[in-house]
This record gives sequence, structure tokens and C-alpha cells, in this order.
Amino acid sequence: MAARAVAPQQPLRIRGEGKPKMVEAEGRTRRVLQDIGNLVPDRAVEGKPGPQPAEKNKKAITQKLGGGVGKGGDVAAKATVIEKCKAEKPKTVLSSADRRHIINISDSKSRDKNKRTLTSTLSARSKAACGLNNNPLDSVANIDEADANNELAVVEYIDDMYKFYKLAEDENTVTDYMGTQPDLNAKMRSILIDWLIEVHRKFELMPETLYLTVNIVDRFLSLKTVPRRELQLVGVSSMLIACKYEEIWAPEVNDFVSISANTYQREQILVMEKVILGKLEWLLTVPTPYVFLVRYVKASEPSDEEMENMVFFLAELGLMNYPIAISYSPSMIASAAVYAARRTLDKSHLWTTTLQHHTGYVEDELKECAELLMNLHRGAADSKLKAVYRKYTSPDRSAVALFPPARSVSPDRSVEV
Repeated sequence: MAARAVAPQQPLRIRGEGKPKMVEAEGRTRRVLQDIGNLVPDRAVEGKPGPQPAEKNKKAITQKLGGGVGKGGDVAAKATVIEKCKAEKPKTVLSSADRRHIINISDSKSRDKNKRTLTSTLSARSKAACGLNNNPLDSVANIDEADANNELAVVEYIDDMYKFYKLAEDENTVTDYMGTQPDLNAKMRSILIDWLIEVHRKFELMPETLYLTVNIVDRFLSLKTVPRRELQLVGVSSMLIACKYEEIWAPEVNDFVSISANTYQREQILVMEKVILGKLEWLLTVPTPYVFLVRYVKASEPSDEEMENMVFFLAELGLMNYPIAISYSPSMIASAAVYAARRTLDKSHLWTTTLQHHTGYVEDELKECAELLMNLHRGAADSKLKAVYRKYTSPDRSAVALFPPARSVSPDRSVEV
């Protein structure tokens, strides 16, 4: 262990009559040096001067009195001077190194104190500038609290991921392409999607596979003219691609040949698969309505199985409808499906601050799309295309298709604050 520093002893100058005499100071314990680990031998009692040689004290007192004690000086004056000498604290002389060390400690403490004060000040100003102190979004529910320990939920990144999805959906938006398809129309597309929903259900595929299939069909048809006889081939090949992308155990090509009643041969499906991937430049990682649905259903509190099935029922009705599919973004369709489902199930608040926070849409932005979805619900029972309706009349889907359709959106229902 390194030797501890010892404060150097400095002479003390005592004022008096005649030539001043130098008296060496004894080592004394100083509080600040004790704090930093410097020790001085022969500690004195804290706050009191250390012992001084008797002879030197006598000489100092004599000088104060102006003469020796035994020379007949005034006794009262002598006693007063003696008491003053006793009460007078000796001066402590610090070395230059000690002074620098003490100054550094003082400056460090001062900086730490200022840092804490500055941080709290900046935090308060930041909250005030962002409006967090009185922001109604302070009441937003933490929908990820239950998944805090679930690594697959990636709670730390989920908000950033959905911000990216909202940006990415604009890059993959499908515009009205029926004008470039002389042999096709919106009704043919609806028939194709209705049939794909049946195939999807028969193969018991993942829900995201269906949404990706429809996305691939629309994007491909917006890029290439397709004759009517190949429209079903496009649908089959699109589902094959989506299955390979989403499913753990994807159906084989021969399964799709069989499900299409041998309308197309295996080689035709594989050729079309290659053409589709080439036109899409192999871009399959795109935000579909399903990506947003799972998040927005979670934000629709309280959310139960009935609510979830109603949302997906309305969203799949929207998949079949060409005007909805090409007029609204995936996030808008998902938000409107949640809004329409809450209206159909007569929830106390149609649009909450939690939903507004996570979707980024206010109620007025959703009413038009939600009204179209509710109109589809009203006509689902009488439509000739019943794949979605049959799917959601089953008990395992809470039979939500049988629920009374909602009336028109009431303009007086507003966001919960």
C-alpha cells in the first residue's frame, strides 16, 4: 500500500512586540484531510489546538504583556492576555498540493450538483415543450405490458416496427389497374378472391397467407396484362408463393393442381410462379392489412374472441371488394375494420385514445371506409359470394357473421378523452 501523505509542518508567526519569533506548528488533524485519507501523527482533539511547548508559550505570553510575568506587570491585564492566547486558534497552513486537492474535490461536487439540477430542469422543459404534462395521450393503455417477458413479442422494438410499416405501405400501394386489364373487371377479381378464401380454409393455412396472396395478386395485375383464362392460374400461383413464404409446411404444387380440378398443369403453375416473382422483383416482405389488424385488435380494449373475429370478418369482406382494396391503405382498412367492429358490437366508445395513438387515425378519418365495410356486412347474407360469410357463421368463429349489422356511423360519438 502506498504511504499516505503527511501534511508538512510550517512555522507559525506570532505577533508581538519587537521582532516576531517563529514557532513551529504541531501536526493537527484537519477534517478535510481526514476525508481524503491524509493522516498526521500525534492527533489533537478535533477543534482544539494541539499542545505547545511550555517554554515557548511562556515567551509568547511575555511578549503579549510587554514584559516578564515576574517584572510586576498588571495582573488583570496579564490574565486577559493569557485568556486571549488560550482562546486564539492556531492557523493551519496547507501545502500547495493540499489546496489543489481540496479545490478539485469542491469543483467535482459542484459539477455533480449542477449536473443533477440541469438534468431535472431539461427533463421538465422537454415535457412541457412536448405537451406531455397535460397531454390526453397520458391515458394511453400499455397494451404490451403483459408481453414484457415474452421475447417473441419484441416489446422493445414493436413501436418502431409499426412506424416503419406505416412508411413502407405507401411504397407498395396498389392503384386502380382495371383500366389496363381489358379482359378483367372488379367482379371477376371478387370471384377469384372468394374462391381463394375457400382454398385457404380447406388447406387450413395461416391467416397471414391469405392476406399476402391477395396482395401478390393485386400487385401483379397492376404490372402485367392477364387474359381471363389465366386469372385463376395467377391466384393459384400467388397462393403457392405466399405459402412458401409464410407456412411451415406449405402445400405441394400437386395439391394446387387438384384443388383447381386439373384446370392447370404442374408446369403451368411453376412457370406462372416464376413470372410473378420476376415482376414483383421478389419483394414479398410487405405490410398487408393483417400486419396492422393483429396490432390494432390488441389495442382495442377490452378485446375478446368475439371482437377479434368480428374485426377479421369485416376485413376479409374488404379484401374481396375491389374499390376498398385499391382506395385505402392496409393500415386504414385495418383501422376501419376495428372501428366498424366496435360499432357493430356496440362498444361504449367507438374510438379510444389508445386506438388513436397506435393507429395514427382519428375517428373522422375512418368513417367513410368503416361505412363501406358495414354495408358489406349488411349484404353478406344475400350475396352470391358467400365464402367469408360461411367461414364466420361457424361456432369456432363466434358466428359473428350472424350478428345484426351496425347502422350508419353516428356523428355524435367521439374519441374517448
